[in-house]
Amino acid sequence: MTSQQACNSVEFAVRCIFGPGPRRGRFIGGAKLFGHALAIALFISAPAYAQSVEEFYRGKTINFVIGYPTAGPPDIYARLVTRHMGKYIPGNPNMIARNMPGAGSLIAANHVFNVAPKDGTTFALTSPTIPLEETLGVPQAKFRASEFNWIGRLATNPNITFVANTSPVKNIKDAFDKVAILGATARSSTNAIYPFVLNNVLGTKFKVVTGYEGTAAVMLAIERGEVEGLSATYDGLKAQREEWIKTKKVNIIVQYLLRRHPELPDVPTSVELASTPEQATILRTVSSASEIGKFVFTTPDAPADRVAALRKAFDAMVKDPEFLAEAIKLRVEVDPLTGVELQRIVRETQGISADVVEKVKAIYPLN
Repeated sequence: MTSQQACNSVEFAVRCIFGPGPRRGRFIGGAKLFGHALAIALFISAPAYAQSVEEFYRGKTINFVIGYPTAGPPDIYARLVTRHMGKYIPGNPNMIARNMPGAGSLIAANHVFNVAPKDGTTFALTSPTIPLEETLGVPQAKFRASEFNWIGRLATNPNITFVANTSPVKNIKDAFDKVAILGATARSSTNAIYPFVLNNVLGTKFKVVTGYEGTAAVMLAIERGEVEGLSATYDGLKAQREEWIKTKKVNIIVQYLLRRHPELPDVPTSVELASTPEQATILRTVSSASEIGKFVFTTPDAPADRVAALRKAFDAMVKDPEFLAEAIKLRVEVDPLTGVELQRIVRETQGISADVVEKVKAIYPLN
């Protein structure tokens, strides 16, 4: 409000009490009415009250949108957050999980960017490939990944491909000569993208069957003999079927990390399989999603003070002994990264050169 507007408002309030024209200034109703006039004038001219973060979140509910079906590793991580993060957010809001699978998490990402209220009451965990997919021009990507407010990373995404020990493919070398049938959810999901990329860049012979509801459904399909394997995360395999690893019911044949996972020292990374610099560049670009990992973000344009408070709450949560104890119980890894650092990685992922973009687009499943 300008000073002139304030003066006009004061004059209006006083006239309401003392009357217009020649009656102006006449005492009407004594000091009590003058006090009312002064209070009205001060209320009108005062700046708007700034609501604190604590006041905003008190009594609120944060909706956590999960771009995957229930029971899989992303769902496990997201629900773990809903049980522990609220106590560190000023005002202690409730948190509820909402699964929104479809199109390799793009439906969820589009919803958070375009539909969800931009006030810090919506969280999301989606596929870590969404920054790359936006850069590549995937038609269904109706968002700008760098404009999300990234709250923090829970863990890296140690993606692997594993096959049942009954498959003729026993290691990655076999995959160049023999066919292994892998189950997947959708063409744009990581469990389809990674084997597609290996087929297109290196010449492996994976056959990918899409349409399963989630990784849990694919694992059931492996048990039924419908498919032979799956590209998933190593921690997800441990959480859902650790006995498969211990009894060697499956063989882990490749990992899509930039460095070998400490527990998989004998399993090559996809980049190590490259025979040319161009292949290595493409595979390194696609594998960069592993560094983005499993994360929490909120909408664009959320107020800066709330984003700062959410990042601080996240950083406190990932150090909480109760949170870490439950993560161990659930058999999921915790390898946190701050929201500021994660936002930087997302921008770097989208900063690849135009020639690399074109090379990756040539082999990437763009739906």
